[in-house]
Amino acid sequence: MEKSSDQPSWVTRVPLPLWVLVCAVLWGSAFPMIKLAFAHWAERGVEIDFGLRSLFAGARFFLAGGALLLLANRPGAEWRATPKRWIAAMAATQTVGQYVCFYLGLALAGGALASLLVSSGSFWWMLLAPWILKTARPTTRHWAVLAVGAVGLTLAVYSPGDAGSHPRIGAGLILAANAFGALGLISFQFVGKTMGSRAGTGWSLFLGGVVLVFLGMQAWPQALHLFDGTILAITVWLAFVSASAFALWNWLSTLFPVHLLATYRFMVPLCGMVESLLLIEGERITPLMGVGAILVVGAMIVAQREKARGRFRAG
Repeated sequence: MEKSSDQPSWVTRVPLPLWVLVCAVLWGSAFPMIKLAFAHWAERGVEIDFGLRSLFAGARFFLAGGALLLLANRPGAEWRATPKRWIAAMAATQTVGQYVCFYLGLALAGGALASLLVSSGSFWWMLLAPWILKTARPTTRHWAVLAVGAVGLTLAVYSPGDAGSHPRIGAGLILAANAFGALGLISFQFVGKTMGSRAGTGWSLFLGGVVLVFLGMQAWPQALHLFDGTILAITVWLAFVSASAFALWNWLSTLFPVHLLATYRFMVPLCGMVESLLLIEGERITPLMGVGAILVVGAMIVAQREKARGRFRAG
């Protein structure tokens, strides 16, 4: 297993916000790149159905997981030492459940709105961790922060003018995707006892990718036609994003309290919104979405400061 103590000393000296910013920029790029892939297919007259979305996601995670397993130290030995139910739970939640919902949600909602809704992952963690991991329950102040964040998300979801075709349905799916993501990070707390971050992330992405490829079986006959040069380039980039960002994030979860990581996630929606606005034609921030973003990001910053002052106890 890759222990945190095995990392170079300079790695642990880099401030946590800088590591999170790296993850945020990488994850943020996924929103516009997926939307650009969908737009490319639409221009070619390709119907973007469940099978195509599943095959697209599965290829991405199969490549990302395979690459991480090649880079991991003794992934086979760690596989044998780790309870298979937790590996399966991590793959089912962090990869399959999260991205079945995410890709469909992103097809229905605009990239900027979807980026903002990623912040709900922190709120899901605050709600689910005490129940599953038996960490400290949210305090009154904590509930107040969650309430402000919920108001911000509600304003963003019900803001008119989103670039998606069905933004509210898409928003619901993105929220569900982030719930699965939080459950995946919780599962890694059990996997990480006997498996390093590269192997754990690699198995999760690889196995989840295999499942998604099989879910996309109906698109197999057209695979060579669907995956032209543009789509292949996007898929390779997204695979790199998954391998690097997930491995880094899961590794950070072995060094820092996950409550602390959750409150830094405000960087992800900010990067996703900026990158979507820059790269996707027709994307814009509506006034209500802007107000919602301020409330969500403000709530997460307040939560981080409360944590730093010791008012929120990590389990």
